[in-house]
Amino acid sequence: MSVVSSVLVPYASYLRVYEPLAAFPEPERAHWARYAGRARMPTAQDELRRSLADLVATPPAAVPVHESGDAFVAEVDGVVCVCPWRTRLRGWLALEELTEMFPAPVLDAVLPPVVRGQAVVDHERWAERNPDARPWIRTSVWQVPVRWFVLFSDEEREYVEAGEDGAGPVLRYRTPMVQARRRLARGLKTLRDSVDEGGLTEGLVDVGRWLEEFHPRALVELDYGGLVHALPAEQLAGDRSAADVAEGLAALRTGDTEGAGEAYSRLAERWRSVRDRQFAN
Repeated sequence: MSVVSSVLVPYASYLRVYEPLAAFPEPERAHWARYAGRARMPTAQDELRRSLADLVATPPAAVPVHESGDAFVAEVDGVVCVCPWRTRLRGWLALEELTEMFPAPVLDAVLPPVVRGQAVVDHERWAERNPDARPWIRTSVWQVPVRWFVLFSDEEREYVEAGEDGAGPVLRYRTPMVQARRRLARGLKTLRDSVDEGGLTEGLVDVGRWLEEFHPRALVELDYGGLVHALPAEQLAGDRSAADVAEGLAALRTGDTEGAGEAYSRLAERWRSVRDRQFAN
């Protein structure tokens, strides 16, 4: 399958961490330094197409045989930062979640038990040799988890409309790691002081532990990815989900439960309409 294609593969969003080259040991640092000088960088769509190509093989490949040597690249204040794909590792981690997402007959049809079993064995062997490994990218299908928005402010929102050349649209947020950690800590304190422990609190704790694994001068990015193709252009342009989350947390801090409820209702309704499309014909 060609990496360059006009076919769009929806519908997933991403939380990514870009680390400066100094965060990587040699010889990996040298590899990424050379990689960052390439004329053309692959996109998230390229990554998805490669993964889907493995699934349509006979027999299907649950995860890539070899780890990807690709990454996303960004420049932050003149410093080159990279976000390795680590497609094989993320494939193993995704397999652990599949049993909760699909009934057994459907899962067996897509990925036979023998294929999944071998992938589990391969992962266990690999994990013994790489106990500290973690992905630089988290993925969510048919939604952006509320906890991700806690890391960003509305001022960091970047929206680019679809171009006549077929590019875009793009909707993303980017923030320095120090800001992401600060907002997460403040949001977590607000929730613990205002409401009972629940899914959002547990989710923030999980994201916080993940962020602690990275360089303090890293960049954190929330990318709507393929979800931009699941939202009408007008709705996408008016999407201020990070602002709604910030407003809700601010209301909780002042004891304004009614205001917090209104902000959450706007957010929930917006994303309910997106998730409902998952089950549409």
